[in-house]
Amino acid sequence: MPRIALTQHLYQFFPELKDTDIEVEGDTVAAVIAAMEARVPGFAFYICDERDRLRQHVNVFVGNERVKDRVTLTDPVAPSATVHIIQALSGG
Repeated sequence: MPRIALTQHLYQFFPELKDTDIEVEGDTVAAVIAAMEARVPGFAFYICDERDRLRQHVNVFVGNERVKDRVTLTDPVAPSATVHIIQALSGG
């Protein structure tokens, strides 16, 4: 099962994920996000907009590769992959 790595900032919104090894089923980025939503309701909407596209300040990497499909999230995810979900902080 793919392993999920989150930035520390995301644990403020999803504290139940802190100090746990996060592994979910999924063979695409969309499936991984759906599995995270099933585990922690509200996760998908925090990461994706109302059209299920990645939000502007969210980046996802499968291994060391940034996802190319930010619209339908069809990038493949191998069972041994680590999916990094990174939210950039912005503002002044």
